[in-house]
Amino acid sequence: MQKIAVCVSGGGTNLQAIIDAVNAGIVKDTQIAVVVSNKKDAYALERAKNAGIDSMCISPKDFPDREAFGRAMVEAFQKYEIDLVVLAGYLVIIPKILVQNYQNKIINIHPSLIPAHCGMGYYGLKVHESVLAAGNKVTGATVHFVDEEADHGPILLQKAVNVEEGDTPEILQKRVMEQAEWKILPEAINLIGQNKVEIRDGIAHIQK
Repeated sequence: MQKIAVCVSGGGTNLQAIIDAVNAGIVKDTQIAVVVSNKKDAYALERAKNAGIDSMCISPKDFPDREAFGRAMVEAFQKYEIDLVVLAGYLVIIPKILVQNYQNKIINIHPSLIPAHCGMGYYGLKVHESVLAAGNKVTGATVHFVDEEADHGPILLQKAVNVEEGDTPEILQKRVMEQAEWKILPEAINLIGQNKVEIRDGIAHIQK
């Protein structure tokens, strides 16, 4: 049984997609052991409570430095015997100590086709504003493993989504969530739980 921790900062729509996929048996042999947010008032914590999942707030603001914050995260994950950390709309740069302790065991969902529209400052609606400003006809979402750079690390899954005439950042955000994010994030968790993912030479390979 794969034990996962889901890290969230806001409403938790991706968390809900994971909960629903686990309950439906789409994600097999996986337990959401704990949900962690950096914000005490994140609605995602309410979603966890409603689903009977342990949850907690660990905020960098409550620690003297990033290393202490990172240690608290590591200790929480060790307590729950976490196999995989899932960043699902988590708007905090991961401390190095966490990446080092969970190498190739942290994945992130990003609402664009990396390497486009990603990196420092590209989050939430800012990503979709950038896509529209560039005149892109296609965007999408990416699940990738996390390393010490923002929105970097081996790409596991990507799904393309069309940009439509008249799209606003809000409309595009909703379409990318519904057509890409909520599908490929549960799929990635399932693939990892079924031991079908191997990272070789910095590239993620999916075994058939």
